[in-house]
Amino acid sequence: MNTEEVLGELYNQTLVGNAPEVLKLTNSGLEAGITPEQLLFEALIPSLEEVGSRFERGDFFVPEMLIAGKAMAGALEVLRPLLAQSGTETVGTFVMGTVKGDVHDIGKNLVNIMLEGAGFQVIDLGVQVAPERFIEAIQEHQPDIVGFSAFLTTTMPMFKANMNALEKAGLRDQVIVMVGGAPVTQEYADAVGADGYASDASAAVKQAKELLHRRRSLVPA
Repeated sequence: MNTEEVLGELYNQTLVGNAPEVLKLTNSGLEAGITPEQLLFEALIPSLEEVGSRFERGDFFVPEMLIAGKAMAGALEVLRPLLAQSGTETVGTFVMGTVKGDVHDIGKNLVNIMLEGAGFQVIDLGVQVAPERFIEAIQEHQPDIVGFSAFLTTTMPMFKANMNALEKAGLRDQVIVMVGGAPVTQEYADAVGADGYASDASAAVKQAKELLHRRRSLVPA
């Protein structure tokens, strides 16, 4: 297969969540001289974006989202060290977690994959993350951005609890706060005092980069 055919097949196999084939195509693509960046930005990420679009239209459901995300995650295991070697600089550090009381992680995991693909170092705290755990992670990793994810309306108030914990620990001004999840809106993000909100994974990456650029431009050289 030529480069175009490999990228096309990688896109298709990621779309249907065929993890073994995605891994095989990733490795064979690299052997054929296709760059890690091409595999990521011309096949894997566009495929995952299409998965998201189909989910929004009701053509795909949670299982399809999950297997596609896992298939891409396998490819990323191969690509991640190569992207680092090729001089793809880390854009910034992002601590991410689903808030306490909520065990949903499909959306969070997709955002993590997209962030990693865009050059962020992602520290994923998992699900059911208490405010104290977010504080510990921020103190340990000193991230540029922290992300709170919630899928349930009943767990959205944890955003405010987390913000209060940041204030109490004296960390609020040291980190950019982003929030997201199915029921979350821009209005709610504003109400809890978050710096940013994104409705999907692609928007999250764009917003994260913009917020980080804005903050760094304000810091004296």
